[in-house]
Amino acid sequence: METREPAGTVALVTGAAGGIGHEIVRHLAAGGASVAAVDNDERRLKEISVQLVGEGLPVAAYPLDVTTSAAVDDGVARIEAELGPIDVLVNAAGVLRHGSATELSDADWANTFAVNTTGVFFVSRAVGARMIPRRRGVVVTITSNAATVPRTGMAAYSASKAAATMLSRCLGLELARYGIRCNSVGPGSTDTAMLRGLWNDGGAERISIDGKPEEFRLGIPLGRIAQPADIANAVGFLVSAAGKHITMQHLTVDGGAGLGA
Repeated sequence: METREPAGTVALVTGAAGGIGHEIVRHLAAGGASVAAVDNDERRLKEISVQLVGEGLPVAAYPLDVTTSAAVDDGVARIEAELGPIDVLVNAAGVLRHGSATELSDADWANTFAVNTTGVFFVSRAVGARMIPRRRGVVVTITSNAATVPRTGMAAYSASKAAATMLSRCLGLELARYGIRCNSVGPGSTDTAMLRGLWNDGGAERISIDGKPEEFRLGIPLGRIAQPADIANAVGFLVSAAGKHITMQHLTVDGGAGLGA
């Protein structure tokens, strides 16, 4: 199954300094795309881009805050001016504020939605509007299995990811007439700093695999947490010609943790 990108393909990946975003950048660049790596963590973004360029991959760093509409519009315009028309957009920027719905602060709720939902909207709007006259393009949004399965202590995160999942479907419906495909990928527990930060005792992986009955959290039937490459592989399939007839779909990559939900 061919999942390499055609020569000249330009991809934009947000959240590129994160564990999943970093791996998606690597995967797409290794597949032949010129990748604009976007993140608001300028220091980490520079480290990652230098590393990937050192590996011979066509990656360019673009520090950008996806929660600011004007900055997004300017950033997308700059990327297209410097790299060419964007063919692939991957919305991978995301944050997690842990806490029960009755205890979350206004700021935690607002910040979660600003990045996980509004940021997806700003970037998808800016890129999608440019894809329309070209009548081509693919958008993949990284959401979560928490978008479809309730999680204690994750009300803001789950709600924001559910909203982003439906935004992806609506966008896919509206853009289908222009030959533009939009899908979402829902990772479960993945070996990233975000997962490790959930538990102070360092047992994030074991808890994820075994489950936590007192929180109504099932374990992972496949018996392992995902690696970022597992998510990147799913994205690579969806943006490739092998996925050319797939749109408005949500692909869960969680080892069965959500029992297919």
